[in-house]
This record gives sequence, structure tokens and C-alpha cells, in this order.
Amino acid sequence: MKVTISVIKADIGGYVGHSGVHPDLISIAERKLKKSKDLIDYRVLACGDDLELIMSHQKGVDNKNIHKLAWDTFIEGTKRAKKLKLYGAGQDLLKSTFSGNVRGMGPGIAEMEFEERKSEPIVVFMADKTEPGAWNYNLYKMFADPFNTPGLVIDPNMEKGFKFEVYDVKEHKRLMLNAPDDIYHLLAFIGTTGRYVIKRIFRRIDDEIAASSSVERLSLIAGKYVGKDDPVLVTRAQHGFPAVGELLESFSYPHPVAGWMRGSHHGPLMPVAFEDATPTRFDGPPIVMAAGFQIANGYFIGPKDMFKGPQFDRARQKANAAADYFRMAGPFEPHRLQMDEMEYTKITELMEEYKDSWKKID
Repeated sequence: MKVTISVIKADIGGYVGHSGVHPDLISIAERKLKKSKDLIDYRVLACGDDLELIMSHQKGVDNKNIHKLAWDTFIEGTKRAKKLKLYGAGQDLLKSTFSGNVRGMGPGIAEMEFEERKSEPIVVFMADKTEPGAWNYNLYKMFADPFNTPGLVIDPNMEKGFKFEVYDVKEHKRLMLNAPDDIYHLLAFIGTTGRYVIKRIFRRIDDEIAASSSVERLSLIAGKYVGKDDPVLVTRAQHGFPAVGELLESFSYPHPVAGWMRGSHHGPLMPVAFEDATPTRFDGPPIVMAAGFQIANGYFIGPKDMFKGPQFDRARQKANAAADYFRMAGPFEPHRLQMDEMEYTKITELMEEYKDSWKKID
């Protein structure tokens, strides 16, 4: 059967500060999704202060009913968040009315449609205190690096490689690049994580979708800083795709990402268990959690907490050590983001305030 997986998230109010989601918001989301006749199944999770709606259905991507369901859920949750005086209540809802699709309205969206296989494992990755480009490193490792993913060498269904759909989020353009053929060109772009973001990945042998991520940049939509984007990612696994362990292995190195405190600092992306997905130190560091599912006739068997356990303890230790190192730099780069990534913060106002005070050097 053909099934669509839609993961739609939003920050509609933090509890406490930017650290978590209040149980009332989760209960509201559970109730709203349970009433829907459009869904096959659903799960509601939280990563940091982001409410995560994981839904399965047969209506395809960008479906108006599914997106309106998510929007209405966030709107009702926001009303409760405001009554509880939660921090930044409704901050990701940048528009006042629903217009048929939540793209460009604030929430992050990752969707994919596929014919369900005999066995269909997927992993949903959810991050907090970072931007969509944070996935670039991991997606490259998962789908293009044989040192991370030996299936690229061993599995005959993967040896032709994968196609990467890259978005230029500032110019609103996209580019298709193949791995391994265009691997150097791919790296040249996706290394600039604030601008070039991997949106989708397809298997070259048959164009089967392999991964889909959210690429929404809140500051570019709103024209001001309203919080970091906190992306989501859906990946398929096994039999012609990277094994579950290969997907997860890419997070064994807590690579530096943009975000953290006030969305204005670099820090290590720490893989955490569900119960530890609460960014606290300096509102961080940036975190990622992984929910594993088997899909059976559109139903979610799971979630299984894929980062829970001692296997990723070393990665967490590295992340804490890296956090110490970054924090010692305080307001200096490279801990603080470079100037072009600070354009929607107080820095822009300071540049305007002092523009006539600068004197030409003879």
C-alpha cells in the first residue's frame, strides 16, 4: 500500500523558558489527532520546546487536510500556552490564518510518500536549538560516505548512489546533485549550512525517496529573529537504504551546528534519549533525538528510543567537552555566529546606530 509520513513541528510555548513542552500541549495534540478521520495513525512527541506531530495517512504530501489538522492543533495548543503564560507562546505561527498549506507559515515540515515494503523501518530525527542545515553533515555521512555506510559498497541496490535535492533557502532555488559523481560539488554547497540545505534524497537506481527534511528558516520568513528553526528529518532504512545503525552512526560525532543560546552561537549537536531531550545548559547545547518505527499497513509500531543506552555515551561526553570549549569564547566568533547570520538580531540595530560614527581611515 502507498503511505505518506508527515512530520510537522512547531514551538508554541516553552516550559520552562525554552527547555520543554508542557504536558497540556501534548494532551491537546493527542486529542486533536485522535479525532481526525484523515489519519491512519499518529504519535505526539516533544523535543526541547518543540511539539512534534508524526502522522501517517494516504493523502500524499502537501495535503490541505493534513496541514490544516496540524495548524489547528498548534492554534489550540497556543491558546492554552497563552493561558499558562508559557514562554514565546505561538512563536512559530507566523501567519494569522491558514491558507491551504503550512509551508512558509512557521512550522517545520518533513514529508514523504512511498509504497510500503515487506518490512518498512524508518527513523524520525528531531532537533532543538539549531537550524535545518544541521542535517547536512549527517545526511552526507548516511547516504554518500562509505566509511560511515558500508552498504554503499556492499548493497547492490545502493552502489549506484543517491540523488541529493539541495535548497538555496535565501534565493529560493533548488539543485539536484548526484553522489558519488558530484560529491565534491555537493560538499562545496552543503558545507555552507546556513544557506544550502538538503531537502530530499532519492535512490538513483529507481528514484525511490530515501529521506526528507524540513528546510523552513523562520528568520527568513518573518524578517526578524523569532527563534531557531529546530528541524525534523525522516529517513527510510534497510534493504536498499542505509541500515538503521548506519543512519545513527552519523551522530557519533557531535558536529558543530548553529543555534544554541538565542539562536546565535555554534555548539555541538548532542544525541539524547527522549527523557533527556531538555536543553538546559546555556539553553542547550543543541540536541537531537531519534524515534525508530516499523510501519505496518500505515500504522506506527513504536517509537523506539534509538539514542537511549550506553552506545552514545561517548558522543555525549564529546559534546559536553566541546560545549566547554565553545563557551570559553563567550561573545567571540566562532562561538558566536558570523555577522551575516546575525542580521536579524540586535547586531543589525547596532550597525545602523553607529553607521555615521565610523570615520574613514586615511
